[in-house]
Amino acid sequence: MRTSTVRRVGVAVAVAAALTSVAACGGSDDDGGKAKGKEASRGSGVVKTDAIAALLDVQKKTGAANSAKIEGTAVMGSAMSMKQTGSLDWSDGITGAMEITYTGGAMADTMKKAGGNGTMQARYFKDGYAADMGAALAQQTGGKRWISYSYDDLAELGGAAGAAMKDQMQNTTPDQGVKSLLASGDVKEVGKEKVRGVATTHYSGTVDVADLTAKNSKLDAGQLAALKKQLNDAGMTTETVDIWVDENDLLVKKSERGQMKTGELNTTVFYSDYGTKVSVERPPAGETVAFKELLKQQQGSGGTAS
Repeated sequence: MRTSTVRRVGVAVAVAAALTSVAACGGSDDDGGKAKGKEASRGSGVVKTDAIAALLDVQKKTGAANSAKIEGTAVMGSAMSMKQTGSLDWSDGITGAMEITYTGGAMADTMKKAGGNGTMQARYFKDGYAADMGAALAQQTGGKRWISYSYDDLAELGGAAGAAMKDQMQNTTPDQGVKSLLASGDVKEVGKEKVRGVATTHYSGTVDVADLTAKNSKLDAGQLAALKKQLNDAGMTTETVDIWVDENDLLVKKSERGQMKTGELNTTVFYSDYGTKVSVERPPAGETVAFKELLKQQQGSGGTAS
């Protein structure tokens, strides 16, 4: 297989997974402090004058909802712009299916050159994910159009970034955006707004990407130092996170905005139909090849997979 092919499918799937956009850059599993505030009747039964106290309820309710339908867009500098739709379940690890369409940037160009139409299917499981790269890949792999990625392999092959991705992908839930704001120590209520006809409360805050990752990940000191350097080299230091929640303390919308050396980072995700049933099957074994196996094939042919 050509080196360029391995590079293209590897980067394409990795970016698709990293920008599922369901979660913010990290989150805390604690209560974000024992916030105190006056309470009165509203939606779930209480309204709080303190934004942190209110968000603690949102974190709890959204996290316990277990599943939802997802729709969103993302821009990652000059690398790519994309849109996605699907559903995810986080009741026992992350499972689900998404349709991802690259709408611009280098990634869209790469997929077109590889024979694709810019759209791919992604399926998520507790131990990894798989992506349908289409007929162009199948022609080079004996009919195998799906590439499977193990989170353990990503951590092994990707160094600090791979380890961070594994950690995030195994904990990617809608309430992570809420946890990020709680952990940041910088959150405020913006006001009341309607989102797609739903009455919501808007909250906003700024998070330090590296510090938040260090605070909430399972990476060791060496991995954290390497990851921080990678983030700094990419120009990715802080993000502004905004969330909109409904009267039932469920997340309706989340956005993240930041700046990289290659341009803006801007993601927006909408959540609906909490509690929806999510069913996902692994692709047929005869149509699937592991990414690690693709690397071995490339190395065996005398090329490199960089």
